[in-house]
Amino acid sequence: MAVEQFVEQGASYAECVQKARMKYGDRARVMNYRTIRIGGIFGGLFSREGVEITGYVSSTFSYAAVSGSGITPPARQGAQAAQPNLSGQVSQSGQTLDFEEEKKKLLAATVSAKQPDLTLQKLFNEVKALTEKIDANVHSFRGPSKEEHPTLERLEELFYQNDFSPAYTKTMLNRVRKEFSLDDLEDYDVVQDRVVVWIGETLRIYAEPPVAVQALPRRKLRILVLVGPTGVGKTTTIAKMAAAFGVDGWGRPPLKVVMITIDGYRIAAREQLEKYGSIMEIPVSYVSDEQELRKTIAFYQDDADLILVDTIGKNPRDAVELGKMKQFLDACGSSAEVHLAMAASTKYSDIREILRQFAPFNYRSLVITKLDETIRVGNVISALFADGKEVSYITDGQPVDKHIHRASVVRFLISLEGFRIDREKIEAIFPSAGEK
Repeated sequence: MAVEQFVEQGASYAECVQKARMKYGDRARVMNYRTIRIGGIFGGLFSREGVEITGYVSSTFSYAAVSGSGITPPARQGAQAAQPNLSGQVSQSGQTLDFEEEKKKLLAATVSAKQPDLTLQKLFNEVKALTEKIDANVHSFRGPSKEEHPTLERLEELFYQNDFSPAYTKTMLNRVRKEFSLDDLEDYDVVQDRVVVWIGETLRIYAEPPVAVQALPRRKLRILVLVGPTGVGKTTTIAKMAAAFGVDGWGRPPLKVVMITIDGYRIAAREQLEKYGSIMEIPVSYVSDEQELRKTIAFYQDDADLILVDTIGKNPRDAVELGKMKQFLDACGSSAEVHLAMAASTKYSDIREILRQFAPFNYRSLVITKLDETIRVGNVISALFADGKEVSYITDGQPVDKHIHRASVVRFLISLEGFRIDREKIEAIFPSAGEK
């Protein structure tokens, strides 16, 4: 009996599954999946992360556990999913189909009706052989099944609840298995306290340059450029930074701040920044090309301590437009700090793709915006860890004169859902330098 196999590619696992279902319906069964690179120019520049699944189309018998979508993702199949075995297969109702027993019933019915069909025996033999082959493949993919310790199961559920990536979760759980004995795993609170510290250790915080010293004959001008996709709140974040550095000072003498915007497409954004600048008595300049940007920076370089540059939001998949903006920002000079703004609610796979697409800008860190609009931060922590990126600032509210903070490990840890957080302990382990 021939088995029809298929391969589908897409931007996400869900997209691949949808393609398979459109072609084969509920008979599609996924056997394996892997991440791949899709698209790009010049040997992969601006390519994006994708997924490729491989599978087979089943016969009328159900050879795998069926979820609500008709296909169960391999990464989330757990101990509760129905498992195939050598004696039979699992039906959609969860009951095991004993092929030997079913064969006897059908053969008996055929003989009693005096309509013997010699091909029926052959059919059942082929079906049984196929199911045993499928069972062997599934066993090879999943590995031998074994029960997890309840502490590991609780931790895995917490990681899933907080939107940590499967790879990050696997890394942490493997570390727990390695460093805790079975007896130690009995004390869940001790284990989860250690895991919280491990999560904190995976975060990298950006080391902000020293504040300009007023007594020096010549200040060292700091230029900070904020780039990122549309809709992440770059203009508001620039205004928040201007207020923090130029008005509040974050516990230090306020700096002389200048705001520059190159976003000429959104008139409202330009007017918004000018309004903020007027209220804070901070100069705001609009530039339309590289030459104007270079001249404006030169004009302020002897008087300003900090120049903040607001940019046009870009679709991370538009390689041409990203290239144009990169060329535009080269006018800021090689010493300019480029920071990538990212909304905290962005899903993990999209964060990874955006990080790669903006890589040509050589951004130094991430600014995580809109932290107040999500209750899960595992997606951000997982992506930062996977790409080895640092985080510099966090915003968590609309008012410009507040709700911006220097990034700290503690702020991420206290945002975790379900974990028991001993704030005094983690603040001692991860002290914050001058956090507002």
